[in-house]
Amino acid sequence: MQQEKLWNSNYWKVMCSNFLLFFAFYILTPLLPIYLDRQFAADKHLIGIVLSGYVVAALLVRPFSGFMVDCFNRKKVLMLCFFVFFICFTGYIGAGTILMFTIVRTFHGIPFGAATVANSTVAIDVVPSSRRNEGIGFYGLSNNLAMAIAPSVGIYVYHATDNFSLLFWIALVLALAGFCTASSVRLPKREIVSAKPAMSLDHFFLTRAWLMAVNIILFGLCWGVMSNYVAIYGQEKLGITDGTGLFFMILSMGLFVSRLIGNKSLRQGKITSNGVRGVLLSTIGFTLFASSLGQWSYYLSALFVGLGNGQMYPAMLNMFVKVARHDQRGTANSSILTSWDLGMGLGILAGGFIAEYISFTAAFWVTAAVQAAGALLFICATRTFFNRRRLDLTTS
Repeated sequence: MQQEKLWNSNYWKVMCSNFLLFFAFYILTPLLPIYLDRQFAADKHLIGIVLSGYVVAALLVRPFSGFMVDCFNRKKVLMLCFFVFFICFTGYIGAGTILMFTIVRTFHGIPFGAATVANSTVAIDVVPSSRRNEGIGFYGLSNNLAMAIAPSVGIYVYHATDNFSLLFWIALVLALAGFCTASSVRLPKREIVSAKPAMSLDHFFLTRAWLMAVNIILFGLCWGVMSNYVAIYGQEKLGITDGTGLFFMILSMGLFVSRLIGNKSLRQGKITSNGVRGVLLSTIGFTLFASSLGQWSYYLSALFVGLGNGQMYPAMLNMFVKVARHDQRGTANSSILTSWDLGMGLGILAGGFIAEYISFTAAFWVTAAVQAAGALLFICATRTFFNRRRLDLTTS
């Protein structure tokens, strides 16, 4: 029997719109600490508070976003959220005080959180059911690649132009491109389920996946520390002033190669096997990063973290979807993203606090320890938890 086509036009569009959504947001991420320091003379602790604002907003809106995309027209919800996300970039350009910047950054988390849930749920809708494992895996790669490539592009533009306003304008244009791409997606008709309990917690969070959520929080914390403080850490610890872009480029190469390698096992249903490989590789990467053995360990750690997250995140996304009912796809997506954002927020705050009062080295050793704890939890408990609760019978 001929296999259904995965890479149809709608899937390509959803992948591209998701890539542009994350790219526009994360092109600024590693440079905002430098911007806040240079523009407003903010200390490390204050930088952590300012940058964590969007995470708080995203955390508050994402559970409701899952409910919205499950109960209303997904395309309309996506378009509204994506448009507000695009408009918010104008706020960075006009923010003249640190208070205004904090308000804009925090408010931006609302459409970002909602749009990522809506777009990922739309992606599941346009993927053929027989290719869903692969489809979700590749979709997760679009997040990861954007989060890895965008910072390196942003850093390159900053070093070439020394112009933060230009970066804000680039992000604005990219967000507009993502909005236009998403608007052209055609969704299959679906029956909106309205018979769920009036105030069920499952409207807002996939309670069946609670242990998987704890695991994602730990991994998100590690990514939050690294992605936000890698530029300053490289400058202060290793004297690397223009190598952060290369760091993220190597990271993105690791993500891409890892996803290609993991594609076959995902197609065969070996989801937790991918997860185990991913968490172990990431643990090696974060440990190398914290060790500060030299520039070679700095760049090699990027490769290992990329290889690890390229297998871990798509596996975890599949796991969330597979423990959810078909009418809970939005909730499953919002749950993993909420958990990731909670971890990111904790990482940004904890990283800034530890760096301010101890050192960046201490912050990254704590990160390595948290990653190791997350890997241990996944191997010893989470994969068994998933296999007991999954709602399909495919091999894992």
